[in-house]
Amino acid sequence: THDSIGVGEDGPTHQPVEHLASFRAMPGLVVIRPGDANEVAKAWQEALGRQGPTMIVLSRQAMPVIPADRVSLSTGATVVRDGHDAVVVGTGSEVALAVDAAELLEKEGISAKVVSLSSWELFNALDREKRASVLPPGLPSVAVEAGATLGWLDLTDAVVGLDRFGVSASGDVAYQRLGVTAEAVAKRVRDLLSGGT
Repeated sequence: THDSIGVGEDGPTHQPVEHLASFRAMPGLVVIRPGDANEVAKAWQEALGRQGPTMIVLSRQAMPVIPADRVSLSTGATVVRDGHDAVVVGTGSEVALAVDAAELLEKEGISAKVVSLSSWELFNALDREKRASVLPPGLPSVAVEAGATLGWLDLTDAVVGLDRFGVSASGDVAYQRLGVTAEAVAKRVRDLLSGGT
């Protein structure tokens, strides 16, 4: 629990920016970072049905609920919102931030698909065709996660995250100060669509 910079006032070295990358690097461990209560319930089902260790990484922040009929935890990826111009990928508490970024882009006429990529291990176990149905090749993609960016560029074209320790501030202020915002994600999408990086 307490999985991101959202823990706020506990201070920068208590904000687990490195944990997700290190756990994802552990052989044989399936890491699941659900984006809402429905994904948490499905994560428990997935863990109970698996052989080997599963880690469910939870946030302390309140998060909007993803419609239950969209949740696809067994594939590691839930398409939260459809779109055809770009893809915004989030995990955990950043799924809501990804949705906010898509809404900002929609006001500019950009249709962004939003994906809760709750488990790299489950997603990467899919065949190429199934992965491509979620993250279509050639469609610009930006990931957002309040942690180390290590590994994200193997899945997406760009990433908004942080490769430093956090700050001692409330969760909302920490996100703003560290640049993990819907505005920053929307800018990366616009940059990719205009041919930048």
